[in-house]
Amino acid sequence: MSEDKTYENEVKHDERYHEYMGRRMREEDAKVKQQNAKNNATKWIWVTFQKEGIHKYPAALDDPKLATGDEYDVSFLGYPHRHIFHFKVSIEVFHDDRDIEFIQFKRWLEKLYNEGTVQLDYKSCEMMADELYDHISNKYPSRSVKINVSEDGENGCDIEYMYE
Repeated sequence: MSEDKTYENEVKHDERYHEYMGRRMREEDAKVKQQNAKNNATKWIWVTFQKEGIHKYPAALDDPKLATGDEYDVSFLGYPHRHIFHFKVSIEVFHDDRDIEFIQFKRWLEKLYNEGTVQLDYKSCEMMADELYDHISNKYPSRSVKINVSEDGENGCDIEYMYE
């Protein structure tokens, strides 16, 4: 075999080896990135529940921004009216094996309303979320919490209480 052919074969072999090593390094990097993403993930559980409630927005009766007398008039909100309030509560967990068992968490949240610890009254969805967060953060300190409260699953609020 000529010297030129031998050199040509070595170059082809080297290129294949380097391509292989490059591919293997990319694969290993991808595995490490995937594991890092998993290790650094913020984990959450969430529960949903509903509560029937009657509330009103007293200011709607005479606030000129609300009682407009036109198609944007919402003065009717000043009278007691019924809603099914929908709640979705997410809470940060620190490991993946039932750090907070979500059925127990849901039952505890429902009990806050059933026993009157938390009441719907004349509160806005945001006020309800804030009050609920106070109770959650007392029982489960040092955790981020997200609360969604809606009237009839139609209009509502999303609030993130990020613990830092």
